[in-house]
Amino acid sequence: MENTVLLREAQEADLSGLLALYAQLGDNPIPQNSENLLSLWREILAYPGHHIVIAEVEGQLAASCVLQIIPNLTHGQRPYALVENVVTDAAFRRQGLASSCLNWAQEKARTAGCYKLMLLTGSKEEGTLHFYEKAGYNRKDKIAFIQWLE
Repeated sequence: MENTVLLREAQEADLSGLLALYAQLGDNPIPQNSENLLSLWREILAYPGHHIVIAEVEGQLAASCVLQIIPNLTHGQRPYALVENVVTDAAFRRQGLASSCLNWAQEKARTAGCYKLMLLTGSKEEGTLHFYEKAGYNRKDKIAFIQWLE
């Protein structure tokens, strides 16, 4: 029997499950629960244009990505969008959940009138890069630069 997948936006109660997912993104230890953390979480949830899509399987957060829609003065004043923090729990990989999250983000960006959707990844693994290409992203049009402010 196939598991039921629910795609939805993150809610306040999703914080601990989302942080557990983010711990699988690399060097992202789960932070201590605190009033500051909860305050930041509430700020993120209320932030205009900021969307966190959750793929939930049988009540468990199994995959997620963040979509940020950014107002813009170029390209006919159409916004653009950025996808970040794409992650699938190790127990749920290769089931199409991340693809579903990315499709959700793409549809949300289209509905918002965005003229482009960008995604950055720190992965150098060819399988991961191929996954993003299969999802419709390309690595030919732009060059990304990052300046770490640490």
